[in-house]
Amino acid sequence: MSEISAEELQKDGWTIFDDDGFLSLVGPLWQRKSGETHQYAIASGPKHKNRRGFVQGGLLMTLADRSLGMAAREGSGASAVVTIQMDTQFIDAAKIGELLISTPHMVRSTRTLVFLNTEITANGRCVAMASGVFKIMKGEG
Repeated sequence: MSEISAEELQKDGWTIFDDDGFLSLVGPLWQRKSGETHQYAIASGPKHKNRRGFVQGGLLMTLADRSLGMAAREGSGASAVVTIQMDTQFIDAAKIGELLISTPHMVRSTRTLVFLNTEITANGRCVAMASGVFKIMKGEG
């Protein structure tokens, strides 16, 4: 499968989330909002392949962690959160060239913690699921 172009993603309502840190090495990270649902995506390409020729599991975990963290901040109103725990289950192999989409959902938010889960899909099939616990950081931006 060929790589997805930026023009195709933009036509479908995706915009790039600018990040000059680690994510710039594996991304770009795309985002869009449909109603109240936020989605985050990475268009997989040759740089994401593992030794078997599929998408490296670490990329799926990176997408899960970043999208859960962004949803934790959005849902709790916190300016900063940090990952305390994340559990990931790999369901199916993602193929190079597929758009990997994470759709996070906040389960519960307390004064200090946010609990979330996400499903990562590729061409409509679930390739990974993850749940995370994030600590709300006070006084940090």
